[in-house]
Amino acid sequence: MHNALVEIVGEMNRPQRDEEMIRAADITLERALFPLLVLVERLGPIGVVELADRVGRDHTTVSRQIAKLESSGLVQRQEGVKDRRVKMAVITKSGKAMTDKVDQARKKMGEAIFRHWEEQDVADLVRLMRKFADDMKSAPVGQGE
Repeated sequence: MHNALVEIVGEMNRPQRDEEMIRAADITLERALFPLLVLVERLGPIGVVELADRVGRDHTTVSRQIAKLESSGLVQRQEGVKDRRVKMAVITKSGKAMTDKVDQARKKMGEAIFRHWEEQDVADLVRLMRKFADDMKSAPVGQGE
């Protein structure tokens, strides 16, 4: 299972995949900003430190990249609810429209990958991946048995 996950994550993180997704969605966006925009849409409001942690980049780099997304009108920053000193990134209407295009492109690409799969196999995969993701989120980090 570990080897399969390493291969899947490696394929999903290839810069060529993001470039292909950007082309297929027919959007104009710097490739380095692409995963940040998607994460802000999916997880926002989200702070820069958490974003940086999720993408494996330095928080100062991510802060500059969020500023670029903000100047493009795709995200905006707002005060944190728990701590007003923390600025949280949230998606704008323009940003959401862009991620909707990405979702459509992703759906078409997924259909191509799964075109020879049985419908039940795809449904089982989705169900088990959701279960796996949920269990990973709830498991304490660094506390193997």
